[in-house]
Amino acid sequence: MPILRLYVRVLAMLAPERRLAIALAIANLALAGVYFLEPLLFGKVVDALSSPQAGAAPRLIALWALAGFGGVTAAVWTSLHADRLAHRRRLAAIAAFFEHAAALPLAFHGEYHTGRLARIMNNGVSNLFNLWLSFFREHLATLLSIIVMVPLALSMNWKLALLMIALMLSFAISNAVTVRRTHKAQGEVEELHNEIATRAGDVFGNVTVVQSFTRLRNEAAAMKAMMARVLAAQYPVLRGWAILSVLNRAASTLTIVAIFALGASLHARGEITVGGIVSFVGFAIMLIGRLEQFASFLSSLFFQTQSLQDFFAVLDARPTIVDAPGATALPRVRGEVVFDKVSFGYDPVQPALHDLSFRAAPGDTIALVGPTGAGKSTVLSLLYRAYDPSGGTVAIDGHDIRGVTLDSLRQNIGVVFQDPGMFYRSILDNLRVGKPDADLAEIERAVAAAEAAAFIARKPEGLETLVAERGRSLSGGERQRLAIARAMLKDAPILVLDEATSALDNATEVRIQRALDTLTRGRTTFVIAHRLSTVRNADLILVLENGRLVEQGRFDELIRQGGLFARLAEDGKFAPDAAEARSAEAAD
Repeated sequence: MPILRLYVRVLAMLAPERRLAIALAIANLALAGVYFLEPLLFGKVVDALSSPQAGAAPRLIALWALAGFGGVTAAVWTSLHADRLAHRRRLAAIAAFFEHAAALPLAFHGEYHTGRLARIMNNGVSNLFNLWLSFFREHLATLLSIIVMVPLALSMNWKLALLMIALMLSFAISNAVTVRRTHKAQGEVEELHNEIATRAGDVFGNVTVVQSFTRLRNEAAAMKAMMARVLAAQYPVLRGWAILSVLNRAASTLTIVAIFALGASLHARGEITVGGIVSFVGFAIMLIGRLEQFASFLSSLFFQTQSLQDFFAVLDARPTIVDAPGATALPRVRGEVVFDKVSFGYDPVQPALHDLSFRAAPGDTIALVGPTGAGKSTVLSLLYRAYDPSGGTVAIDGHDIRGVTLDSLRQNIGVVFQDPGMFYRSILDNLRVGKPDADLAEIERAVAAAEAAAFIARKPEGLETLVAERGRSLSGGERQRLAIARAMLKDAPILVLDEATSALDNATEVRIQRALDTLTRGRTTFVIAHRLSTVRNADLILVLENGRLVEQGRFDELIRQGGLFARLAEDGKFAPDAAEARSAEAAD
């Protein structure tokens, strides 16, 4: 049964603390012993009190009290350590999920919205915690007490015991039928909840768009419509489990009545004592309580199943970019980069790159140009192994990058993205992403070189100023200057600039360009270029069209060839830099 296999996997996550888990299981066994001893001793006390020789009653009562005291001790110890175990494993599960999900490829994160992923983690971990806690506090003792109680009842009186077994079968069959009939519908409910989380995260992440386009009413209406769909799918499930609860309670009541009726008949024939009937009634009441508890557990597990399956689905997703067996650490490189007949496709049917070959010498600046969708960003993503090529090799200093560790490869490459990517942390913490152990002097030098010192000084708390989610509290130019400072701190021998000056005004661009000139000196630099000065000064220009390298060379060579690059230059596809723009304005 899938739901039970899922539960076994939940319990398997306790393996790192198996010794404590075994000790808790033994404590639960002791509790189970107390559970069935209490009604047994109660019946014996009744028989002792009703017999001519009632002297045994005090001894039985003392034994009963001792068993109760032992049960309380075991329950307190179990509760305390089960709590601690569940809290530790919950934090371990959060850490494992976070680390695993963050390492999954970009294609995975393209399918999972951050709101959906956060809900899967939070709900999954919360359900794991509750299941671990309830397993040691309730479920294990319940299961063990039922296992012990049935053979004991059979040994006392098999006729009355059959009524208890019939009750157990009734619970098992009715729960199994209800689970089977409502499982699919509950899966749909959970998927709708994930869609709500995705939609809410989408709105919160684009709240400026929602407000500026007056979309709040529409988005709220769409959210309410999704909630109506959730209720429409949830109500039939709840109705099924409500009917199950009524049936279980009716079966329990009928069993108690039947035990009294059959017990009275057996007592009249001398087959059982009054104390025996009392013990059986106690067994039955305890069994009913345990079965109802177990049914409640199955119900809660049922409603948690989909969220747990989603949680494990993420954990089961395998990264496509991993260290090869025997991968070696790449030392600090000189910066020679060679693409040899590299092909790649996000969709195997339509490759994004075809047989790309070029060599970048250490310290060279390589400009990638071409129409939108030509494959420029794809080339750079292969360099730092966001993806692996489907054919050919990418080598740095003669090392195939698939044969070195990911960490050592990416430590040698600094990236300034078009969207800089700012964390919801202080400016200082955002800068230290480039170098976690950077001291304040290093940070101040990088900030000054990136022309960011002035705007940081104007912030209320300077470097300690909190940056809003995705950097929304900063201008585009401020975000990019921080990204440049971050790359300076990293001090990698290979640099990737994805339109690093695209969001800067002319005055700032002149200063930033000087900073970039300093940053790129002595480094192999790859630039997705739209500025005329960038392509003119590049050591090598790669001209891409439809994923193919159609031209390569220096600026003057490509202009003389009169090919695609020359046409792009003639059509004004390269923006003039700030100095040229000011000269043109003065001439006008």
